[in-house]
Amino acid sequence: MISHSQPAHHVCVAILAILSAVATSPLVLAEDEYFDYERDHWAFVLPEDFPVPSCALGDHKNWPRTSIDAFVLAQQLDRELGPSPEADRTTLIRRLTFQMTGLPPSPEEVDAFVNDERPNAYERLVDRLLANPRYGEHWGQHWLDVVRYAETEGFEYDRHRPGAWRFRDYVIQSLNEDKPYDQFVREQIAGDELNPNDHGSLAAAGFHRLGPIRRNAGNAEVAFSRNEVLTERTDAIGAAFLAVTVGCARCHDHMFDPIRQTDYYRLQAFLASTFEHNVELASDAEKSEWEARSKVVEAEVNEIKSRLKTAAAEDEERILCELKAAQAKTPAPLQTISSIKHDPAQRTPIHLLDRGDPNKKLDHLTMRPLGVLLPEGAEGYPDDLSTPRTHLAEWITDAKNPLTARVIVNRLWQYHFGTGLVGTTNDFGVNGDAPTHPALLDYLANQLVEYEWRWKPIHRMILLSSTYRQTSSLNPVYQEIDPNNRWLSRFTRRRLAAQEIRDAMLTVGGTINFKAGGPSVVAPVDQELIDLLYKPSQWAVTPDEREHHRRSIYLIAKRNLRLPFMEVFDQPDLQTSCARRESSTHSPQALEMLNGELSSELAEAFAERLERDASSVAGDQVRLAYRLVAGREPSDKELLLSTAFLREQSLCEFALAMFNLNAFLYVE
Repeated sequence: MISHSQPAHHVCVAILAILSAVATSPLVLAEDEYFDYERDHWAFVLPEDFPVPSCALGDHKNWPRTSIDAFVLAQQLDRELGPSPEADRTTLIRRLTFQMTGLPPSPEEVDAFVNDERPNAYERLVDRLLANPRYGEHWGQHWLDVVRYAETEGFEYDRHRPGAWRFRDYVIQSLNEDKPYDQFVREQIAGDELNPNDHGSLAAAGFHRLGPIRRNAGNAEVAFSRNEVLTERTDAIGAAFLAVTVGCARCHDHMFDPIRQTDYYRLQAFLASTFEHNVELASDAEKSEWEARSKVVEAEVNEIKSRLKTAAAEDEERILCELKAAQAKTPAPLQTISSIKHDPAQRTPIHLLDRGDPNKKLDHLTMRPLGVLLPEGAEGYPDDLSTPRTHLAEWITDAKNPLTARVIVNRLWQYHFGTGLVGTTNDFGVNGDAPTHPALLDYLANQLVEYEWRWKPIHRMILLSSTYRQTSSLNPVYQEIDPNNRWLSRFTRRRLAAQEIRDAMLTVGGTINFKAGGPSVVAPVDQELIDLLYKPSQWAVTPDEREHHRRSIYLIAKRNLRLPFMEVFDQPDLQTSCARRESSTHSPQALEMLNGELSSELAEAFAERLERDASSVAGDQVRLAYRLVAGREPSDKELLLSTAFLREQSLCEFALAMFNLNAFLYVE
């Protein structure tokens, strides 16, 4: 038997098998044939019911507050490590508020918590933040990253999908309601089959429409494009819900994991009768009115275009302006849900493909989950299954599936601590990282199922732990033993993500618009960027300027044009599942913060707020600025330097400088 601590052995066996295949004839395994060592990989075995460790705690006997602490402390003591002291209250409330809402705490909230002498003050703060509607907006962005959410199709046309924003609103609402994760998954995989008349379920099934799609002459269903669509959707399911790289088995058996090429196409077969479906919400009268208005605009546009073809050079600019004005009259798209449907009449026959080539079809395959997670000899489903994706969703969310619960609690852990218990959150296979705390991972997975798959009890368990409350200050001895802090002897300091920086600047400046839900906002960008689009009309700026200051999750997610501010701070490219955002440091970030249009505009708003809410005394303005930006009072040195700066520079320049402080950009 192969133990959890021997991942290298798996790799060696796989490499020997590959070399053997290359040296002789191709290594062909029956589709149900899996070696014992493959089935024994830690991620493919049901989570164990590990007892909470009871070790000799010594000086740390009073440290554990939750079961999490016992698991963490046991690993620390085994490595001659120990926990760090608890962070102070001003640090904790800023850490908690950003992590649960993506926003800074107000000075009033900081004061209330710091001065709250009740023994359960911290617990009350955690519960208040979990109940805050801003929670769903912040954690919803994490999930949108994982499921490669975008509202446009990518590639050269990058067409907009009408009503795509409804998936985003579905995610936010689901998280705020603390919808059970198994239901959350089922609705995204098969919402249209489960509740065909429910708008929320139809929007959830839009998960299958989130990926990039190449259209041949506008058609996604020609053979080559159809194969790409099925491939992309299959890969996304493997990455998001199962954390296995199933896509590596598209052309041949997986090089490292026990995923046969037949497994890949049998998984893909669940999607073979799934097709795009835009659910129109407009009435017949509204449709007729829209078509009539559209025809009038189309006729006007065509007339102007015909004049443009024969226009003299000196008239072209004027006629182009007319054309732009006419195109602006195009009525807004009708209310639509970007969803899918099960259409057995058009079902794509699924075959094993030689080297993944759709023109080289081999055996016909029927649908079945991954064989390594099934009993030996398990059979699949027939092609005429009436609800194929429902069956797939039920298998994924079955409590006996060893992956699903582990994968999501590992994601939650990563967003709280910076790194998952399994560092490769989208890859639990042999080539991924082994868990640093396997017993804790299994404990949390079992707890999730026990809590009926709800996230908030897991959040609460983590946030109430002593592990989470540690200071981020470095201990030189522990740093030498564990430089990457994998054994959690301190809290890991982190830089705010792109949307957190923007939202925090809006909040500090007092201009944030907390309007929730609805169509996405198109914010102004340089015309040079718009001109690079296939059609500049794809970037029609939202006319109401108040909308431009809404939270970042409500900005349009367009693949071929990301806001420069968001892109420079590592917003993902929206092409594939983003398991974890990078946190790079480079000079364009400083240039954007010091000279960018957004930072300059919001610095002016911040300066106006300081002038309005503080006295004209420089020291008072500095104190308020630090309380808003850093969540604390300035130190004596900071106060001295800031007041000296204000004697030489404007309040607006000071506000801009405050946005560039590490105390603003980082959470301790």
